[in-house]
Amino acid sequence: MPRFPEPAVLFGHGPARIIAMCNQKGGVGKTTTTINLGACLAELGRRVLVVDFDPQGAASVGLGVNANELDLTVYNLLMDRSADITQIIQRTSVENLDVLPANIDLSAAEVQLVGEVARESVLARVLRPVLDDYDVVLVDCQPSLGLLTVNALTAAHGVLIPLECEFFALRGVALLIETIEKVRDRLNPRLEIDGIVATMYDARTLHAREVVERVHEAFGDNLLHTVISRTVKFPDASVAAEPITTYAPSHAGAQAYRQLARELIARGDAA
Repeated sequence: MPRFPEPAVLFGHGPARIIAMCNQKGGVGKTTTTINLGACLAELGRRVLVVDFDPQGAASVGLGVNANELDLTVYNLLMDRSADITQIIQRTSVENLDVLPANIDLSAAEVQLVGEVARESVLARVLRPVLDDYDVVLVDCQPSLGLLTVNALTAAHGVLIPLECEFFALRGVALLIETIEKVRDRLNPRLEIDGIVATMYDARTLHAREVVERVHEAFGDNLLHTVISRTVKFPDASVAAEPITTYAPSHAGAQAYRQLARELIARGDAA
């Protein structure tokens, strides 16, 4: 494992680099990675906005925001041009880390956006006013390749693919990369794959090691060095509605996400 240096201090903020956290398979660690990577980048002095773009609203809850009690969410921004994003963004308990919340209302957007002009680029329009206020925007996508995910890919500069170390998760990556290439060709020429991060890794099992080997054979340098191991501390931190960096700051899981943040900055995929 290479050592990634402590990144330089930033003396100004913005414009943000938008990273879509994307995998159409559910339960691979997208939301856990979004929350904890965001917290680690914030620890390093980066201003981070987490965009909860999943109607389940798990990223909002995991950062201590009960979106079901909010009158305005990301859904209102998509549907109403007069909505003000600065009024909807919520502060979190983590310094430098904000969240744009979502709840079940967002599930209606997929149907309602179908008739819109340039429906694939609505999220890009929504985020534009605040990009100069942040260094990184992390978009937590829903587990599908529908219109909301295409919106996230159209708005993004890069895609980070959390991949559970399990065979069925591996099968879906080829389909996801095909979708990313279509979006790049037709909607967003700047889109690139920032990397694949292995999650829920269990070094005790031969199966997990074989999956990582296969991903490395297939995707080479796109597989990041940092591996996130399976641990009960992640769901425990979710129940506590905070990142693992504040729930168990010295735990190996927190250290792994800190290393992931340093790796992305060293690769130029984050500020």
